[in-house]
Amino acid sequence: MAIKCERIYTKPADLKGYRVLVDRLWPRGISKVNAQLASWEKEMGPTTELRKWFNHEPEKFPEFKKRYVTELEANEALPAFLDLVAEQLNDQDVILLYGAKDEEHNQAIILKEFLLKHLADQVPAERLTD
Repeated sequence: MAIKCERIYTKPADLKGYRVLVDRLWPRGISKVNAQLASWEKEMGPTTELRKWFNHEPEKFPEFKKRYVTELEANEALPAFLDLVAEQLNDQDVILLYGAKDEEHNQAIILKEFLLKHLADQVPAERLTD
């Protein structure tokens, strides 16, 4: 099993995994039925202030990453989210869905890296990679 990232606006590459939206805002033009989500973990997305500051400007990405990781570490919802992801990885891939156009500079990429680091003790390594 693996943790994957996928843009919600693209045709779903994998419908077999646990599909979780990790944006605070619902993506425009996407119906809840068509999203085919298992859950929407909006509290795992960056705060509105951080999201607005970043403004999807790639040159700000290194600082955005630092600030977002700091937010994640202080997030009261993090322990439950880590447990959810670890539990789902026992049976299926976990697919982190995001709405950003930039597939290299977004919070899902950072969240995946963060999860891999923090779940290393809970989930066998072979279940964390493709």
